[in-house]
Amino acid sequence: MSHDEDHIASTKEKLVRMANQIATFFHSKPREEGITGVAEHINKFWEPRMRRQFFELLDGDPEDFDDLVIAASAKIKRPLTTEQADKSLGYTRPAEAEGAGPHK
Repeated sequence: MSHDEDHIASTKEKLVRMANQIATFFHSKPREEGITGVAEHINKFWEPRMRRQFFELLDGDPEDFDDLVIAASAKIKRPLTTEQADKSLGYTRPAEAEGAGPHK
């Protein structure tokens, strides 16, 4: 594995571990309160990039996530993709701009 691949793998592992640690805390609460607590914590403290990666992991293979995290995911704000965020701001990448071709 390259350094970049190692970093990506370790980032994914950290996100799973952090989400599961949050769930561990909230397991001491009644289930609905725990679900809400996990979602509120992630919505409040995780930046959109982290939440985007979280949903990529969850959508791909949720088995590493605690059941409370999976249940809370319906209440976690799903961020826009990078492309959607750019377009909502009116930004178009130069290669995507109408009539744009390679510069000579």
